[in-house]
Amino acid sequence: MGRLTKNRKAALEKYDPESSYSLSDAASIVKTLSNSKFDASVDIAVRLGVDPRKSNQMVRGTVSLPHGTGKNVRVLVLCTPDKEQEASDAGADYVGLDEYLTKIKGGWTDVDVIITTPSVMGKVGALGRILGPRGLMPNPKSGTVTMEVGKAVTDVKAGKIDFKVDKYGIIHASVGKVSFDAKQLQDNAAELISTLMKLKPASAKGAYIKSISLSATMSPGVKVEPKSVAS
Repeated sequence: MGRLTKNRKAALEKYDPESSYSLSDAASIVKTLSNSKFDASVDIAVRLGVDPRKSNQMVRGTVSLPHGTGKNVRVLVLCTPDKEQEASDAGADYVGLDEYLTKIKGGWTDVDVIITTPSVMGKVGALGRILGPRGLMPNPKSGTVTMEVGKAVTDVKAGKIDFKVDKYGIIHASVGKVSFDAKQLQDNAAELISTLMKLKPASAKGAYIKSISLSATMSPGVKVEPKSVAS
């Protein structure tokens, strides 16, 4: 067994990594475990009792976090000229079409979310090999392919995130920053878990929420007792 680092020893004085805590307590603990010199993200990992290989057990959706993510979300809107003003007024960082498609083909992906309209998805879809692996491909299910580009931009900027179960049956998402107070982190995490409960596939058998963990960037995870938040 390797020697414990100074930070790891300090963390073990603050909580028991083998114990599970209420969501409220876990949110408080995770704030104390971060030693980063920057405002670290607080992430949640929820293991679901589903088989992602089966199409009827694929869990994906969107949720608007009550207190936002704490991140400056960079938004690109790919649209026709008649929608450009609406997108700009809503706060989109980049607005246009052909010039940005060319930039993306050249390897530029310096954005967090891409929103587009149905009429230009044909052009955007051709960039699937670039956008797909980076999680940037617009999708109607996540609200990023829409005629209401202004509302979509506003929602994303305010803290709307999309999530999708990975091949291991786990949902990963950011629920805030270490600078958030514990109640804000708790509220954001609870909102995501509540949304996941509503999306439970009818074909999923046994325990649906198997495990929950909160962690800050480069910090150990804190187990959350599923029964304390998922009923």
